[in-house]
Amino acid sequence: MELRHLRCFLIVAEELHFARAAERLHIDQSPLSRTIKELEEELGARLFIRTTRSTQLTRAGRQLLEHVPRIFTALDQARDGVKSATNGFLGQLRIALSDGVTPTRLSTLLARCREEDPEVEMRLFEVPLGLQIKGLHEDLYDVGFSMAEDGGDGILVTPAWEDELMVAVPARHPVLAFKQVPLKEVLRYPLALGDPAVCEGHARQIDRFLRKLDQEPLIAQRVATFDVMMTLVSAGLALGLAGEAHIASSREPGVVARRLAGKPPMLTTYLLRRDAKPSEELARFIERLAFIDSADNLGVIEKSPTTR
Repeated sequence: MELRHLRCFLIVAEELHFARAAERLHIDQSPLSRTIKELEEELGARLFIRTTRSTQLTRAGRQLLEHVPRIFTALDQARDGVKSATNGFLGQLRIALSDGVTPTRLSTLLARCREEDPEVEMRLFEVPLGLQIKGLHEDLYDVGFSMAEDGGDGILVTPAWEDELMVAVPARHPVLAFKQVPLKEVLRYPLALGDPAVCEGHARQIDRFLRKLDQEPLIAQRVATFDVMMTLVSAGLALGLAGEAHIASSREPGVVARRLAGKPPMLTTYLLRRDAKPSEELARFIERLAFIDSADNLGVIEKSPTTR
Protein backbone atom coordinates (compact mmCIF):
# COMPACT_ATOMS: atom_id res chain seq x y z
CA MET A 1 0.00 0.00 0.00
CA GLU A 2 1.44 3.34 -1.05
CA LEU A 3 0.65 6.86 0.09
CA ARG A 4 -0.74 7.68 -3.34
CA HIS A 5 -3.36 4.95 -2.86
CA LEU A 6 -4.44 6.44 0.46
CA ARG A 7 -4.43 10.00 -0.85
CA CYS A 8 -6.63 9.04 -3.79
CA PHE A 9 -8.96 7.11 -1.49
CA LEU A 10 -9.26 10.08 0.87
CA ILE A 11 -10.16 12.54 -1.89
CA VAL A 12 -12.73 10.20 -3.42
CA ALA A 13 -14.21 9.59 0.05
CA GLU A 14 -14.50 13.34 0.60
CA GLU A 15 -16.04 14.07 -2.79
CA LEU A 16 -18.03 10.85 -3.29
CA HIS A 17 -17.62 11.64 -6.97
CA PHE A 18 -14.78 10.24 -9.09
CA ALA A 19 -14.77 13.05 -11.67
CA ARG A 20 -14.52 15.78 -9.02
CA ALA A 21 -11.89 13.79 -7.13
CA ALA A 22 -9.82 13.38 -10.29
CA GLU A 23 -10.04 17.12 -10.88
CA ARG A 24 -8.80 17.84 -7.35
CA LEU A 25 -5.93 15.42 -7.84
CA HIS A 26 -5.10 16.84 -11.29
CA ILE A 27 -5.29 13.43 -12.94
CA ASP A 28 -7.64 11.70 -15.36
CA GLN A 29 -10.51 9.63 -14.03
CA SER A 30 -9.21 6.35 -15.48
CA PRO A 31 -5.92 6.24 -13.52
CA LEU A 32 -7.83 7.27 -10.40
CA SER A 33 -10.19 4.33 -10.83
CA ARG A 34 -7.21 1.98 -11.34
CA THR A 35 -5.57 3.28 -8.17
CA ILE A 36 -8.70 2.65 -6.12
CA LYS A 37 -9.02 -0.83 -7.63
CA GLU A 38 -5.39 -1.60 -6.70
CA LEU A 39 -6.10 -0.52 -3.12
CA GLU A 40 -9.25 -2.64 -2.95
CA GLU A 41 -7.37 -5.68 -4.27
CA GLU A 42 -4.58 -5.23 -1.73
CA LEU A 43 -7.05 -4.86 1.15
CA GLY A 44 -9.32 -7.61 -0.12
CA ALA A 45 -12.39 -5.45 0.32
CA ARG A 46 -14.59 -3.22 -1.78
CA LEU A 47 -14.36 0.39 -0.62
CA PHE A 48 -16.93 2.13 -2.79
CA ILE A 49 -20.31 1.30 -4.30
CA ARG A 50 -20.54 3.04 -7.66
CA THR A 51 -23.68 3.48 -9.72
CA THR A 52 -24.46 5.77 -12.63
CA ARG A 53 -26.00 8.23 -10.16
CA SER A 54 -23.87 8.07 -7.03
CA THR A 55 -20.74 6.89 -5.26
CA GLN A 56 -21.00 5.67 -1.66
CA LEU A 57 -18.57 4.25 0.86
CA THR A 58 -18.98 0.64 1.86
CA ARG A 59 -18.71 -0.40 5.49
CA ALA A 60 -15.05 -1.29 4.86
CA GLY A 61 -14.55 2.11 3.22
CA ARG A 62 -16.02 3.91 6.21
CA GLN A 63 -13.73 1.95 8.50
CA LEU A 64 -10.67 2.89 6.43
CA LEU A 65 -11.74 6.53 6.37
CA GLU A 66 -11.54 6.65 10.17
CA HIS A 67 -7.79 5.98 10.00
CA VAL A 68 -6.46 7.56 6.81
CA PRO A 69 -6.69 11.25 7.85
CA ARG A 70 -4.65 10.48 10.97
CA ILE A 71 -1.94 8.94 8.82
CA PHE A 72 -1.52 12.16 6.87
CA THR A 73 -1.72 14.25 10.05
CA ALA A 74 1.07 12.15 11.57
CA LEU A 75 3.16 12.55 8.42
CA ASP A 76 2.64 16.32 8.43
CA GLN A 77 3.66 16.49 12.07
CA ALA A 78 6.75 14.37 11.41
CA ARG A 79 7.69 16.75 8.61
CA ASP A 80 7.11 19.73 10.91
CA GLY A 81 9.23 18.10 13.61
CA VAL A 82 12.13 17.73 11.21
CA LYS A 83 11.76 21.38 10.19
CA SER A 84 11.72 22.43 13.85
CA ALA A 85 14.93 20.54 14.55
CA THR A 86 16.53 22.02 11.44
CA ASN A 87 15.55 25.52 12.61
CA GLY A 88 17.21 25.01 15.97
CA PHE A 89 14.23 24.11 18.17
CA LEU A 90 14.90 21.46 20.81
CA GLY A 91 11.28 20.55 21.41
CA GLN A 92 7.74 21.05 20.24
CA LEU A 93 4.31 21.43 21.78
CA ARG A 94 1.29 20.59 19.63
CA ILE A 95 -1.68 22.58 20.91
CA ALA A 96 -5.23 21.84 19.75
CA LEU A 97 -7.85 24.60 19.95
CA SER A 98 -11.62 24.17 19.96
CA ASP A 99 -14.59 26.43 20.73
CA GLY A 100 -12.77 29.64 19.74
CA VAL A 101 -10.70 30.01 22.91
CA THR A 102 -10.21 33.52 24.30
CA PRO A 103 -7.70 35.22 21.97
CA THR A 104 -6.04 37.59 24.44
CA ARG A 105 -5.49 34.90 27.05
CA LEU A 106 -3.99 32.48 24.54
CA SER A 107 -1.70 35.06 22.94
CA THR A 108 -0.45 36.12 26.38
CA LEU A 109 0.26 32.50 27.30
CA LEU A 110 2.13 31.84 24.05
CA ALA A 111 4.15 35.04 24.39
CA ARG A 112 5.22 33.99 27.86
CA CYS A 113 6.17 30.54 26.58
CA ARG A 114 8.29 32.05 23.82
CA GLU A 115 10.05 34.27 26.34
CA GLU A 116 10.78 31.52 28.86
CA ASP A 117 11.14 28.50 26.52
CA PRO A 118 12.46 29.93 23.24
CA GLU A 119 13.86 26.55 22.22
CA VAL A 120 10.37 24.96 22.23
CA GLU A 121 8.23 25.51 19.13
CA MET A 122 4.50 26.01 19.63
CA ARG A 123 2.25 24.65 16.90
CA LEU A 124 -1.49 25.40 16.92
CA PHE A 125 -4.25 23.26 15.39
CA GLU A 126 -7.86 24.47 15.18
CA VAL A 127 -10.08 21.37 15.28
CA PRO A 128 -13.58 20.39 16.43
CA LEU A 129 -13.77 19.12 19.99
CA GLY A 130 -14.27 15.50 18.95
CA LEU A 131 -11.13 15.53 16.84
CA GLN A 132 -9.19 17.24 19.62
CA ILE A 133 -10.07 14.49 22.10
CA LYS A 134 -9.34 11.80 19.53
CA GLY A 135 -6.01 13.45 18.69
CA LEU A 136 -5.01 13.64 22.33
CA HIS A 137 -5.66 9.92 22.74
CA GLU A 138 -3.61 9.14 19.64
CA ASP A 139 -0.70 11.43 20.51
CA LEU A 140 -1.36 13.80 17.63
CA TYR A 141 -1.60 16.68 20.14
CA ASP A 142 0.15 17.25 23.45
CA VAL A 143 -2.48 19.52 24.99
CA GLY A 144 -5.71 21.22 24.03
CA PHE A 145 -8.05 24.02 25.02
CA SER A 146 -11.83 23.87 24.91
CA MET A 147 -14.87 25.14 26.77
CA ALA A 148 -16.13 21.57 27.30
CA GLU A 149 -15.70 20.30 30.84
CA ASP A 150 -15.84 16.58 29.99
CA GLY A 151 -13.17 14.91 27.88
CA GLY A 152 -14.17 11.31 28.57
CA ASP A 153 -12.04 8.44 29.84
CA GLY A 154 -8.28 8.92 29.75
CA ILE A 155 -8.42 12.72 29.36
CA LEU A 156 -7.65 15.10 32.22
CA VAL A 157 -9.69 18.31 32.13
CA THR A 158 -8.75 21.25 34.36
CA PRO A 159 -9.97 24.87 34.37
CA ALA A 160 -7.54 27.17 32.57
CA TRP A 161 -9.18 30.60 32.86
CA GLU A 162 -12.53 32.34 33.09
CA ASP A 163 -14.16 35.19 31.19
CA GLU A 164 -17.21 37.15 32.20
CA LEU A 165 -20.25 36.44 30.04
CA MET A 166 -21.46 39.70 28.53
CA VAL A 167 -23.98 40.80 25.94
CA ALA A 168 -22.82 42.28 22.64
CA VAL A 169 -25.20 45.06 21.63
CA PRO A 170 -25.56 47.08 18.42
CA ALA A 171 -24.98 50.81 18.78
CA ARG A 172 -28.17 52.78 19.52
CA HIS A 173 -30.01 49.67 20.68
CA PRO A 174 -32.69 50.14 23.39
CA VAL A 175 -30.92 47.88 25.93
CA LEU A 176 -28.03 50.36 26.05
CA ALA A 177 -30.25 52.36 28.38
CA PHE A 178 -29.15 49.82 31.01
CA LYS A 179 -25.62 50.02 32.41
CA GLN A 180 -26.11 46.42 33.47
CA VAL A 181 -28.69 44.61 31.36
CA PRO A 182 -31.22 42.30 33.03
CA LEU A 183 -31.23 38.92 31.30
CA LYS A 184 -35.00 39.08 30.89
CA GLU A 185 -34.48 42.27 28.89
CA VAL A 186 -31.90 40.51 26.68
CA LEU A 187 -34.37 37.70 26.00
CA ARG A 188 -36.85 40.14 24.50
CA TYR A 189 -34.63 40.36 21.39
CA PRO A 190 -33.27 37.87 18.83
CA LEU A 191 -29.95 36.29 19.81
CA ALA A 192 -26.93 35.07 17.86
CA LEU A 193 -25.51 32.03 19.67
CA GLY A 194 -22.76 29.51 19.01
CA ASP A 195 -23.51 26.45 16.91
CA PRO A 196 -23.26 23.33 19.14
CA ALA A 197 -21.88 21.34 16.19
CA VAL A 198 -18.85 23.65 16.02
CA CYS A 199 -18.63 25.50 19.36
CA GLU A 200 -19.79 22.56 21.45
CA GLY A 201 -18.39 23.57 24.83
CA HIS A 202 -19.26 27.26 24.49
CA ALA A 203 -22.81 26.49 23.34
CA ARG A 204 -23.25 24.04 26.22
CA GLN A 205 -22.24 26.64 28.82
CA ILE A 206 -24.51 29.31 27.33
CA ASP A 207 -27.48 26.94 27.05
CA ARG A 208 -27.00 25.84 30.66
CA PHE A 209 -27.06 29.49 31.72
CA LEU A 210 -30.20 30.27 29.70
CA ARG A 211 -32.04 27.22 31.03
CA LYS A 212 -32.11 28.85 34.47
CA LEU A 213 -34.90 31.08 33.22
CA ASP A 214 -38.44 30.06 32.38
CA GLN A 215 -38.43 32.13 29.19
CA GLU A 216 -37.28 30.52 25.93
CA PRO A 217 -34.72 32.58 23.99
CA LEU A 218 -35.48 33.77 20.48
CA ILE A 219 -32.51 32.46 18.49
CA ALA A 220 -31.96 34.40 15.28
CA GLN A 221 -29.02 32.27 14.14
CA ARG A 222 -26.52 29.69 15.34
CA VAL A 223 -23.03 30.69 14.19
CA ALA A 224 -19.73 28.84 13.81
CA THR A 225 -17.44 31.74 14.77
CA PHE A 226 -17.48 34.75 17.04
CA ASP A 227 -16.61 36.94 14.05
CA VAL A 228 -19.93 36.03 12.42
CA MET A 229 -21.71 36.63 15.71
CA MET A 230 -20.26 40.14 15.94
CA THR A 231 -21.14 40.80 12.29
CA LEU A 232 -24.79 40.03 13.02
CA VAL A 233 -24.67 42.25 16.10
CA SER A 234 -23.04 45.11 14.21
CA ALA A 235 -25.74 44.88 11.54
CA GLY A 236 -28.43 45.16 14.20
CA LEU A 237 -29.83 41.71 13.45
CA ALA A 238 -29.29 40.21 16.90
CA LEU A 239 -27.72 40.53 20.31
CA GLY A 240 -24.80 38.24 21.08
CA LEU A 241 -23.80 36.36 24.22
CA ALA A 242 -20.04 35.86 24.48
CA GLY A 243 -17.06 36.28 26.77
CA GLU A 244 -15.79 39.78 27.47
CA ALA A 245 -12.50 39.16 25.64
CA HIS A 246 -14.24 37.93 22.48
CA ILE A 247 -16.38 41.06 22.31
CA ALA A 248 -13.43 43.31 23.09
CA SER A 249 -11.36 41.74 20.31
CA SER A 250 -14.09 42.20 17.69
CA ARG A 251 -13.15 44.36 14.72
CA GLU A 252 -16.76 45.08 13.85
CA PRO A 253 -17.78 48.73 14.27
CA GLY A 254 -20.80 49.62 16.33
CA VAL A 255 -20.61 46.70 18.78
CA VAL A 256 -20.94 47.64 22.46
CA ALA A 257 -20.25 45.27 25.37
CA ARG A 258 -22.64 45.43 28.31
CA ARG A 259 -22.50 43.53 31.59
CA LEU A 260 -25.45 41.45 32.65
CA ALA A 261 -27.27 42.51 35.81
CA GLY A 262 -26.67 40.57 39.01
CA LYS A 263 -23.78 38.26 39.82
CA PRO A 264 -21.50 38.14 36.76
CA PRO A 265 -21.84 34.77 35.02
CA MET A 266 -18.49 33.27 34.01
CA LEU A 267 -17.46 31.19 31.01
CA THR A 268 -14.71 28.66 31.68
CA THR A 269 -12.01 27.54 29.27
CA TYR A 270 -10.46 24.17 30.09
CA LEU A 271 -7.10 22.58 29.43
CA LEU A 272 -7.26 19.00 28.14
CA ARG A 273 -4.44 16.46 28.12
CA ARG A 274 -3.86 12.73 28.29
CA ASP A 275 -3.98 11.14 31.74
CA ALA A 276 -0.25 10.47 31.79
CA LYS A 277 2.91 12.06 33.13
CA PRO A 278 3.48 15.22 31.09
CA SER A 279 6.76 15.98 29.36
CA GLU A 280 8.98 18.64 30.90
CA GLU A 281 7.90 21.11 28.20
CA LEU A 282 4.21 20.42 28.84
CA ALA A 283 4.65 20.63 32.62
CA ARG A 284 6.19 24.11 32.31
CA PHE A 285 3.43 25.11 29.89
CA ILE A 286 0.75 24.09 32.41
CA GLU A 287 2.48 25.99 35.23
CA ARG A 288 2.26 29.22 33.25
CA LEU A 289 -1.54 29.04 33.21
CA ALA A 290 -1.47 30.24 36.84
CA PHE A 291 -0.46 33.67 35.56
CA ILE A 292 -3.46 34.15 33.30
CA ASP A 293 -6.31 32.63 35.32
CA SER A 294 -7.98 35.99 35.85
CA ALA A 295 -8.30 39.29 34.03
CA ASP A 296 -6.36 41.00 36.84
CA ASN A 297 -3.41 38.66 36.43
CA LEU A 298 -3.56 39.16 32.69
CA GLY A 299 -3.07 42.87 33.21
CA VAL A 300 -0.12 42.27 35.52
CA ILE A 301 1.59 40.12 32.91
CA GLU A 302 1.12 42.74 30.22
CA LYS A 303 2.68 45.39 32.43
CA SER A 304 5.45 43.16 33.73
CA PRO A 305 6.49 40.73 30.98
CA THR A 306 9.66 39.71 32.81
CA THR A 307 7.79 38.32 35.84
CA ARG A 308 8.43 34.62 36.27
